[in-house]
Amino acid sequence: MNDNDLKWKITARKHLLHTPVYDVVNQHEISATGIEGDYVAIDAPDWVMVIPVYRDSFVMVRQWRHSSEELTTEFPGGVVDRGEDPAASAARELYEETGFKVGRLTKLGDCSPNPALFKNRFHVYLAEELIPTGEQALDDDELLSYQLIPTEEVIASFGKGEFSHALTGTAIAYYLGHTHSDHNK
Repeated sequence: MNDNDLKWKITARKHLLHTPVYDVVNQHEISATGIEGDYVAIDAPDWVMVIPVYRDSFVMVRQWRHSSEELTTEFPGGVVDRGEDPAASAARELYEETGFKVGRLTKLGDCSPNPALFKNRFHVYLAEELIPTGEQALDDDELLSYQLIPTEEVIASFGKGEFSHALTGTAIAYYLGHTHSDHNK
C-alpha cells in the first residue's frame, strides 16, 4: 500500500462531551480504500513541559494525579492557554509551580502526545540560568511541592515508582538528545 491508500478523510464531526480541559468528538471517517467508521478523538489544547536545570539538578514537582490516584514526581508543565506562545507558557508554568524565573529558555522539540486519541501537540523546553524567587503562584486547585533532584538520579529513576509520567520520559529523551548533540560538536 502506498501512503495515499493509508489516509482517511473526516466526513462528519459530532461533539460528545465538553469539559474545562478537553472536548471529546466523534469523527465519521472514510479511508481511501472505502472503509467507513466512527472514531473518537480528544480535542485538547497544546501542553508544555519545562526541564529546569539548577546547578547539577532538575527542579521537579510532586503532585497528586487524580486518574492514576498516586503522587508523581515530574517536570513542571501544563496547558498552553488560548493564543499563548508555548515558550511563554513554559516560562509561566515554571514560575507558577516552582517560583523560579528563567534566564535562558531553549525549545527542545514538540510531538504528538498520543496521535491515536489526542489532536494536540506537546512542547518541551529547557530552562537554564534560573533565578529563584522563593514564591509560587499556584492555581486555586493546585497542590504541589517542588524539589531539586540530581539530574542523573532523575534519568536513572524514570519509569520506576513516582517517576511514572510518560511525558516526563519524553522530555528526558529530548534532554538527552540535546545534551548528546552538544557533546558531539
